[in-house]
Parts: sequence; C-alpha cells; structure tokens
Amino acid sequence: MVNDSPLEMIGKGRQGAVFKVTEDICVKVFGNEEDCEREYYALSLGQDTNMFPKVYAKGPLYIVMEFIKGVDLREYLQSQPLTEELSKRLIEMLVTFKEIGYERIDHHKRQIYIQEDGSLKVIDVARTVWRDRVYPYPRKLLNSLGEDYKAVFLSHVQAMAPELYEEWQHYIRMEEMSKQIYDVLINQRKFGKDIGKISKKLLTKKDEKNYVTLLEGLMYKVFKEEWVRTMLVLGKDPDEVMEKIDEYWDYREQQVYENLTAKIKGSKGKKGDREWQREEDTGKYGKDKDKRDKKDKKGKKDKKDKHHHHHHKDKDRDKKDKDKHRDKKKKDKHRH
Repeated sequence: MVNDSPLEMIGKGRQGAVFKVTEDICVKVFGNEEDCEREYYALSLGQDTNMFPKVYAKGPLYIVMEFIKGVDLREYLQSQPLTEELSKRLIEMLVTFKEIGYERIDHHKRQIYIQEDGSLKVIDVARTVWRDRVYPYPRKLLNSLGEDYKAVFLSHVQAMAPELYEEWQHYIRMEEMSKQIYDVLINQRKFGKDIGKISKKLLTKKDEKNYVTLLEGLMYKVFKEEWVRTMLVLGKDPDEVMEKIDEYWDYREQQVYENLTAKIKGSKGKKGDREWQREEDTGKYGKDKDKRDKKDKKGKKDKKDKHHHHHHKDKDRDKKDKDKHRDKKKKDKHRH
C-alpha cells in the first residue's frame, strides 16, 4: 500500500491501514465498505466498556478512533512471565466479549494491549462478529501463546475456573478426534478400495424385479408427499388426504393385477386398460368398485327374495293338491 497522505502510517493488514492523526487519535482506512461496517459494528458493541477504542467518526471506508497505546501481549511475553493475574485479565476479556454480544469469544495475542495499570485493551475486532461458525473455545488465543505459555495459562484456568477448564479440554479433545477422522477419510488408497467393494451391496438396478419394486415405491413416496403437500395448501384434512391416497394406490394395484391377468387370458386386457383410463380421467378411483359391490349385494338380496317367494308358492301348491285329494277320497267313500 502506498501512503500518499501527509499522515504517518503506523500499521497495515489485509483489511487496510492505520494512520496517526494526533497522539491520541488515529484513522483506519479500509479496502472495502463491508470490512469498515463490520469493524464499526464490533467497536460500537463495546463502547460502554473501557476495553475498546473510542469511536469519533466514520465514513464509508474509514473510522476515526482512539489511538491505543501500551505493549501488545506478544511483545510483553518475550520478556515477562504469564502470571495468574494476567491470566485472570484474559479470562475477564473473554467474558466481556460474551457479554457485549460477540460471536467469536477469542482474540490473537498481538491484538491485545497491556496498559500501565495492568488492564487490557483490544484492537482489530471485526472478525469477532457476523460469524456463522466459530470454535467453542479460545483456540486462537491458546495457539498464539505458544506451547509453553498455553500450558501455563491452562493451569491457571484449571485453578481459577475448573469447570471452564474441563469444557475447554473437552473441545480440544473433540478437535483432535476430528483431525483423526479426517485423516482416515482422506486416505483414499486404503479406504477407497475397501469401500468400493462393499458398496456394491447397495446396488439395486441389476436385479430387474427388485428394481421395478423399488422404482414403484419411489414413485409412490414422491406422489404421496406431493399430494399431501398440495392438499394441505388447499386446506384439506391430513388424515382424510392420507386415507384417499391409500385408497387410490390400493385401487391402482388392483387394476394393474387385473390388467396383467386379462392380458394373459387374451381379450380382457384391452378392456381393462380402457376401464382404468376412463376411471382415472374421471377421478373415480375406487368409487366404481364400491358401486359394483353394492350392486352385487343388491342382486344377491333380490335373488334370495325371489327364491323365498318361489318356495312359498310351491308350498301353497302342494297344500292345495293335498286338500283336493282328500276331498276326492271323501266323495268316493260317501258314494260307496
């Protein structure tokens, strides 16, 4: 970045550059408006605390703010030890991040400044907000401390906040397990060949009979889901919709069976196809079958009633013949 301004450039990074305006004020110039808005939003969340630079003005690509003095933690630890008091201050910093609404409860040591009174101030906080995914423990802070100071800091946390320590250790272990799982999955030479062989057990297209069954099941599932969704949009009762769907598919399967049977026998197949097509177009589905069942029941009842009527008629005829025969016998006897 070329500095064409009369101001002294005191820092630069991937977001932009910082210029010194006075001994107490600086201006941060950004390369795009989104980074500027993000930084301004993050700073505004912490304006009621003493941990963040005070904001004095803002433009589309710049923020005028307090110039933070002191020694950054990276430089400080090069000559000074990490004491329990400093560790306590770092935990308090993370608590403040949580309280003001940051998504990433974490910060790099070079962006943390120790003041003369031992308090902490932070800069470059844009990446603490507008985050979808973050580590659930201060990974950036721990790793930036280095292995030795990381161990010291964790020992202080264990002593001062054992529950917090256990949770951080849990997430550290989960991260290690994730790395191991990744290593297994990425090892294509060993894992890829084995999975290629055993995955053949999942193939279904070669078995034509099973393939047709699975394809029919797939069509049924899709049809059922889409029909239910459509009917619900129209305000229909879900149970009633499901019942109608089952009724339709039962009828459809019966029609397929009848058509196949008719084709085997010869002449009935085409008639079955025509009947199915007509009933499908009219939306009758199983209604005609219900009518046929009712008609069959009525026919059986009429036949039974007719048989009962003929039975009584035959009995009456036999009775008349008997009476007629008895009268004839009486007359013959009387004549003799």
